[in-house]
Amino acid sequence: MKPFDPDQRNLVRSPLDDENLLSGQFWGELRVFLAVAKAKSFNRAAEVLNTSQPTVSRQVRRLQDLMGSQLFVPTKNGVKLTAKGQALAQALTKLDHSLFALTNDLRAESKEAEGVVRVSVTDGLNTFFIAPAIQSFSAEHPKVQLHLKSPANVVSLRENQTDLMIGFSPVDAADISYRRLGHLHFIPVVAKSYIQQHGIPTRTNLTDHLFLQSDYYTARTGLWDAWIRAVEQGRIAHVCDNPMAYGMLVKAGLGIGLLGNYTILERDAVPLDLDVRISIPLYALALTERLNSRPVRLVFAWLCEMFGPANPWFGPTLRLNPPPSRFDAGIKMLFNL
Repeated sequence: MKPFDPDQRNLVRSPLDDENLLSGQFWGELRVFLAVAKAKSFNRAAEVLNTSQPTVSRQVRRLQDLMGSQLFVPTKNGVKLTAKGQALAQALTKLDHSLFALTNDLRAESKEAEGVVRVSVTDGLNTFFIAPAIQSFSAEHPKVQLHLKSPANVVSLRENQTDLMIGFSPVDAADISYRRLGHLHFIPVVAKSYIQQHGIPTRTNLTDHLFLQSDYYTARTGLWDAWIRAVEQGRIAHVCDNPMAYGMLVKAGLGIGLLGNYTILERDAVPLDLDVRISIPLYALALTERLNSRPVRLVFAWLCEMFGPANPWFGPTLRLNPPPSRFDAGIKMLFNL
């Protein structure tokens, strides 16, 4: 005999039975809060939301009153999150990701693979390899839509709010799956126009040359030490953290750059022997739960093939003249080869 009747509604209730659950304008205030958190400014958030700054300020104050905590503190350039505000912002971004996954999974239950798959990948790998290959992928899976995003965080899949990520290190977490792929190889490269103006850089004359630096290449992890030592011998002409713009600075002849080995197919590119060769392992990372979705599994497998050892550019050892392959399509397209 059971102590309670499952049909006795006043004792056995669901949260959905609470008529005050997320009622009123609470959702709207959370949306305004998240807009301010992203913009780091009440004025900029008001522009994004197409409303006034006083309205934004009023809704944030109301949310703070409801929570009993200050969510923002003023800075010279706008506002920043408090510890409580940061916790709320992270909870909201997780909710947004969960809602996206839920709605996408509902579409994925149909026989044909259908849905949106969000992928975070660096601009260089995206431009040279993923974007040019989408046409053939879409021909096979026409109802799978890719949302390609530049990673806001190069080490954290969760922070990027995507289903998949091409990353540079494994993640030891129960909710994240990963597969080791190939290696991304970097070498010093200079344009022919630079050589015409400054001469050919060698290991013995770097004090006479200009370098193009990036914050990506300055981490004191030991991996970038050979490049850092070379740069310290010369002079930094410019610093650029956008991979494609960085490549254009090299192409424009503004200095010695550190680029992926595949860029040497560009007719104007000259690889340099400066005792700098850097190889980084590549990993395909996925939210484990999202791999239950057929579209996500298809994209995951597709990326693993693209950046795995089958692609000569990402083999275990650096190659400057690998045999032609179908993975060269984007490189040839960009360089008009």
